[in-house]
Amino acid sequence: MDSKKRQKENLAAVSLPRQLSRPSWDEYFFQIAQQVATRSTCMRRQVGAVLVKDKRILSTGYNGAPRGIVHCIDAGCLREQMRVPSGERHELCRALHAEQNAIVQAALHGVKIEGSTLYCTHQPCSLCAKMIINAGIVEVYFNEGYPDELAAGFFAEAGIRLHRMGGT
Repeated sequence: MDSKKRQKENLAAVSLPRQLSRPSWDEYFFQIAQQVATRSTCMRRQVGAVLVKDKRILSTGYNGAPRGIVHCIDAGCLREQMRVPSGERHELCRALHAEQNAIVQAALHGVKIEGSTLYCTHQPCSLCAKMIINAGIVEVYFNEGYPDELAAGFFAEAGIRLHRMGGT
């Protein structure tokens, strides 16, 4: 039996699934952001961010303390101790936000992110919105809301498209 015929018979014997269920590109990158969030050291919420351009991951980030600084899970959360509501008094937090870390990591490694898309587990706050605008990021996908109305206004004024995953 020649090799082509044998190859055909071998392929015919393999049972393939009827329909492969693949996520869309947006779902795929959002799922990666969810996985990145598992590295978070924040005691309040785990947030992950992925910067993408041309279907290529440029940078990732999660919320946590700066390099060389004790993590919140080890030092405790000052904002929690002071009962600071979510979305307020960011200056009291030891950590950087996931979006900030993704932008900083890109800068640290010389990766140009202008024109990229951000996939983030949570809606960016106003501090992150300003960084996103100045970094030249053109659209943001997120799932969980965040209590910061100022951020949405910044994005609208800058013409950055916001997409909530799941259509809600």
